[in-house]
Amino acid sequence: MNAPPRHRLIPTNVAALAAGVSEATIRKWVSRGKLTRYGTPGRSEFDIEELTAIALRGGRR
Repeated sequence: MNAPPRHRLIPTNVAALAAGVSEATIRKWVSRGKLTRYGTPGRSEFDIEELTAIALRGGRR
């Protein structure tokens, strides 16, 4: 039996640096449904592969 794929999660500030955008833009992408938020209340984390795909498209989905 194969294990489900694991997400490589990074915090908001690292996600913003990786995508070349502000932390506010990361939060905006989440509120618009462009990016999936993981983590616990008060600690947002994001899948680096999903973030990279969005950044390469220029923030468009």
